[in-house]
Amino acid sequence: MADAPIPHFHNTDGHTAIAVGSREFMCIGARPPYDHPHIFLDLGSDDEKICPYCSTLYKFDARLAAGTAEPASALWNDAA
Repeated sequence: MADAPIPHFHNTDGHTAIAVGSREFMCIGARPPYDHPHIFLDLGSDDEKICPYCSTLYKFDARLAAGTAEPASALWNDAA
């Protein structure tokens, strides 16, 4: 994973769960400036994990491409 950037996801819209296509990613909580510390989450062999800061439930979905999410708006890109 060293060659690819780690995707960052947020739950600004308050979704019950977010499906992700990556097993390793960062949760930022909400879009800046309301984000929490950016937490690295590694699903390993699990299919879901809850962020310890914001309690967002992330579920791995093998149908999604790596670095994508459903809803797509949960992907955060730092355009700065």
